[in-house]
Amino acid sequence: MRNKRFQANRLTFALTFALLSILWSCSLQVEDKNTDFDYYSSQLFKDVQLAAIFPDSKTFVDCTPKQPLIDINARYIDQKSNEGFNLKEFVEANFEMPVNPTTGFVSDTSKTMRDHIVSLWPVLTRTPEQINELSSLISLPGDYIVPGGRFREIYYWDSYFTMEGLMVSGQELMAKNMVDNFSYLIDTLSFIPNGNRNYYNGRSQPPFYALMVDRLAQEDRDLFISYLPYLESEYEFWMSGSETLSNETNAVKRVVRMEDGSALNRYWDNYASPRPESFKEDYELAEELSGDAQIKMYRDLRAGAESGWDYTSRWFADGQRLSTIHTTDIIPVDLNSLLYFLELKIAQGYNWKDDLEQAQVFLDKADRRKQAILKYLWDEEDKFFVDYDFIAGKKTGVLSLAAAYPLYFKIATKGQAKLTLERLSADFLKAGGFVTTLNETGQQWDFPNGWAPLQWITINAFYNYGQGEVGNEAATKWLARNSTVYKTTGKMMEKYDVIHTELLAGGGEYPLQDGFGWTNGVALALQKILDEKAVVEEMTE
Repeated sequence: MRNKRFQANRLTFALTFALLSILWSCSLQVEDKNTDFDYYSSQLFKDVQLAAIFPDSKTFVDCTPKQPLIDINARYIDQKSNEGFNLKEFVEANFEMPVNPTTGFVSDTSKTMRDHIVSLWPVLTRTPEQINELSSLISLPGDYIVPGGRFREIYYWDSYFTMEGLMVSGQELMAKNMVDNFSYLIDTLSFIPNGNRNYYNGRSQPPFYALMVDRLAQEDRDLFISYLPYLESEYEFWMSGSETLSNETNAVKRVVRMEDGSALNRYWDNYASPRPESFKEDYELAEELSGDAQIKMYRDLRAGAESGWDYTSRWFADGQRLSTIHTTDIIPVDLNSLLYFLELKIAQGYNWKDDLEQAQVFLDKADRRKQAILKYLWDEEDKFFVDYDFIAGKKTGVLSLAAAYPLYFKIATKGQAKLTLERLSADFLKAGGFVTTLNETGQQWDFPNGWAPLQWITINAFYNYGQGEVGNEAATKWLARNSTVYKTTGKMMEKYDVIHTELLAGGGEYPLQDGFGWTNGVALALQKILDEKAVVEEMTE
């Protein structure tokens, strides 16, 4: 009976994919009529963003034009020199402002944090609806969870951590919708973009799709195998260009040929221009540069956004200033650990299909990547996993929670794990959880901030290598930080200051956001772990 239902679900899903693919093709054809018009490079777009009509640069790209953008831009060019012309009034007359749905939700801090989070899932849920073809939003086939605040769309790596909370709060169907939405994006775009907006179409985010599939399917072999084609497409996206690598061409898109001939990956973006959603910030940072230097600056800023850590001293040549960003020169610890796991999961899928030959192909790929990670990303001097600058031929020297990824995926040797965990415990674990880096730069992915996804990765790194007591301590500190802020403000935050626990958090290109998808998910999942461990301890006493 289960197999019949499964086949029916697969058929429904396939038909939905086919229909939405047709609609997607149609929307492309509409846009193709104006192939010579690039709205995000238009005079109107540039002038609006640089004038800072909206305090947040993302607001304008989320506006919906009332008429084709090429027509609005032409009207702007024609009218902007007129006496009394007002740019803000022009925008208001030609665009619909982004609106967050009215839910009537009011926080009740007399509820437990868990109950508050569970009651937030419907508030953060968005359903498929008829989307204006002129909108920047990309339609999805199923319901999904948004992070909250200014983030009105689905985000790639956020969604894995959100899923962890969905799965432990009985929301398995929503979790499956999330995976199916990403499968749809892979099917229609050949990759998973940063988020479902057209201004994100040049980049992805850390590849957590394999973890989503693994978390959803668990031991259901049929379900897991149904996602295998999408896992392979995800892998092809990240490895695109690898077949052209050589001594003369050592880096193509997201793939880099190392000195010993092995292949590792970097973050990248297909475009080298200001990010539309942060146009003013990028434009002003690169304004004094020109030619290749300016192009590289834009590419590095976009690649930093693909990393999800936008921004951090990990990507700065001097470890302090955003103006020295060089993301595309760097082989990141976290990205390559994630791709190692993706290779293993593809091998698992082929093994479950009884295709042992293809399974071995991907096992060999995973083993080669593991050896390269241990060779290039382990720093014997710092006794820590550190990103590698392949242009300079040396480690970057910036210590961060990315070092926990090889432990999360059990890549590290026992000796390396012991040394890494000692450093994480001594230098990174603070009163409110793990701090992201040890560098105070004013960037949001640096000291003194802590972030839910990195707490999850790091705490589980301790569990994986037999240091449960420290893992429990860290989980307790992070949950206490979440709870204190919730009881004080009625909100779950995007990030937290884990040093100065009387404060919230700061840094970055936009104000502190509440909601918040991945914070909610990690809080529920960590609490479940602590509860289960407490039960086990009670039973063994």
